[in-house]
Amino acid sequence: MQQYQIILFDLDGTLTDSAPGILNSVRHACRQLQLELPDEGTLQKFLGPPLPASFRDYLHLEEADIARAVAAFREYYPDKGIFENEVYAGIPALLKNLKAAGKTVLMATSKPEEFAKRIMAHFSLETCFDGIYGATMDETRTDKGEVIAYALHTAGITDLRNAVMVGDREHDVKGAARNGLPCIGAVYGYGTARELSEAGACALADTVEDLRRLLLNS
Repeated sequence: MQQYQIILFDLDGTLTDSAPGILNSVRHACRQLQLELPDEGTLQKFLGPPLPASFRDYLHLEEADIARAVAAFREYYPDKGIFENEVYAGIPALLKNLKAAGKTVLMATSKPEEFAKRIMAHFSLETCFDGIYGATMDETRTDKGEVIAYALHTAGITDLRNAVMVGDREHDVKGAARNGLPCIGAVYGYGTARELSEAGACALADTVEDLRRLLLNS
């Protein structure tokens, strides 16, 4: 079994169940723009991809309205939605075990970096990471491949032979591949085994315990 020394984690759907806060923020944005509220199936698609792309792809907004929608989303999210969130059972212990085993643990999320750091501090998990990296608030870095590249560069990671990404959506798998990384699919999150497998995940973790075994070979 592969011995991983450097592990990059996605956030939403991989470390935390952040769906309530994200979806409430999308609903708020729709109300502010006087848009019809999406059905639940469409709302679920917002979990994982970069926010501007979701407003474009799933609500078919033009660029000017995408900017307004993102701004409205952030009226709700920073004070309310960000904490409508829960860490998956077993994740705190997994992160602490990885650090105790001497692994390099990084976060690479399409969520704005400022928000990601606030969430980890809120759950007292920020010390489990050697670096927390995310998107920019001005949307100039949201693509998952770009975020992963930024994380690797900033952390000074050049040898990728023992590195792996962990994420729950196809964007994580494809973004990792663009940077020469394999990706373990977190099926317990918002994606499906089929989505992750078809995107090219190197392995699937149905549960956090499965993920622990894959990362710690135990």
